[in-house]
Amino acid sequence: MKNERRHFLLGAGAMLVAAALPARAAAAELELQQAGALRIAVYANYPPWSDKGQGIDIALGRALAARLGLRAEFVEFPADEDMSDDLRNMVWKGHYLGMRPGDVMLHVPVDRNFAANNDKVTIFAPYHLETMAIARNSARIPAIAGSAANAFEVFTRERIGAELDTHGSDFMLHVLNGRLRDQVTHYRSVPLAAAGLKAGEVAAVIGTRTELEVAFKDAPGVVIDSLQMPELRVTGWPLGMAVKADHPALAAALGDALAELQRSGELGRIFSENGSTHRLPGGI
Repeated sequence: MKNERRHFLLGAGAMLVAAALPARAAAAELELQQAGALRIAVYANYPPWSDKGQGIDIALGRALAARLGLRAEFVEFPADEDMSDDLRNMVWKGHYLGMRPGDVMLHVPVDRNFAANNDKVTIFAPYHLETMAIARNSARIPAIAGSAANAFEVFTRERIGAELDTHGSDFMLHVLNGRLRDQVTHYRSVPLAAAGLKAGEVAAVIGTRTELEVAFKDAPGVVIDSLQMPELRVTGWPLGMAVKADHPALAAALGDALAELQRSGELGRIFSENGSTHRLPGGI
């Protein structure tokens, strides 16, 4: 399975994990690596989520730590080949490059099958529903709706950008029996793909809605359409967090803290302040 920092996908539809967790524990019972600090693992170079101390997951990590009365300490790490590798490196074992794991890792897809295959961690507390989307130059590309056979016919003539080695890239390379693969321009990141659209190199970009919303926030003439088509088996998945499987008190405390952030409206503000729309998964 590839990585959906890059892309998680998700051998099955996204299904929430509803683990039975004990009541919130006192900070002294949380089995933290360092007293008074919550060490939070987030992906590096991943705007708008986490990039050089800024982003949605950074702000969320700070808010969670504050709710627990702890200091937030971040470790920004590069994605490995597989998200299961990331959980090993940054939650339950440690990174082969020498980085200590976090007490908690953010931006983990909450999926029952994925969780079952990673039993050394507890995956819980979905805080955002991520979805696939296409940003398009509305003067060149009509609204994306219906089946790929109809909606993507325009891409036999127009080019579409995608971040290399992502779910969106894989989809464009294989949909319609690979007919569109020569029309796909690959970029190292969504922001670079967005720059390509603005420069006229491509007429559209496929990616996750959160990334596209921020990348095209001030781009006149660019419209973002959700991808809901039969050819795209997985169109969305909840994002949550992970801790070691033998740290249930920490999971419970973080789950309670997230619920408080949701009830107070702070979670929604974190997304809006970072230029994105918060979409609430079921089960929060």
